[in-house]
Amino acid sequence: MNKPFIVGITGGSGSGKTTFTKKLVEDLSGLSVHSMDNYYKEIDKQPIDKNEIENFDQLESVDIDKYVKDLKKLISGESLEIDEYTFNNKKSISQRIKIESNPIILLEGIFVLYVKRIREQINLKLYMETPDYLRMSRRITRDAEERGYNLKDVLYRYQYHVTPTFKSYIEPSKEWADLIIPNYSDFDTALFVVRTFLHQHLLDNRK
Repeated sequence: MNKPFIVGITGGSGSGKTTFTKKLVEDLSGLSVHSMDNYYKEIDKQPIDKNEIENFDQLESVDIDKYVKDLKKLISGESLEIDEYTFNNKKSISQRIKIESNPIILLEGIFVLYVKRIREQINLKLYMETPDYLRMSRRITRDAEERGYNLKDVLYRYQYHVTPTFKSYIEPSKEWADLIIPNYSDFDTALFVVRTFLHQHLLDNRK
């Protein structure tokens, strides 16, 4: 078995990582997604800020060791079964997710380029670049719908959790990116380029 081709996709919260990933999966067969969002620690193990609010945007918020361990399993040809993380949203029912070890594995998450031992496994590194005002508006919508946060909660977390993490960890990750994808109005051109490249890789892998 050939080693899977690893693609890493990062960017700030609300930058379009998940949407870009979903488009690739829709257009190509032979892809698996290993999302860092499913490796957040339990609510009682999250860092607490000075106002006793859980901070899900710290590096310590994610079980990096387990993420790396499971990534190595995928690379070695094993499939995974993990529980979807629902961010303590009582209205959301956690699903059991199966991840196959396919020829291409997409790593999606805010720290996938920053953490060296993950970055070293990645063959193609992508960074989604999106203006702050767009990222914030998308975060407001997503956190209200998926995580049950009200507007006050979202704005607080964006100012005191999301923005410091972006400046400290995520934005500096651009230096390791092979391709910076501007997502101001759409990312159609970049999607076409990446999709074409991966399609050719899949064809070559079948020879």
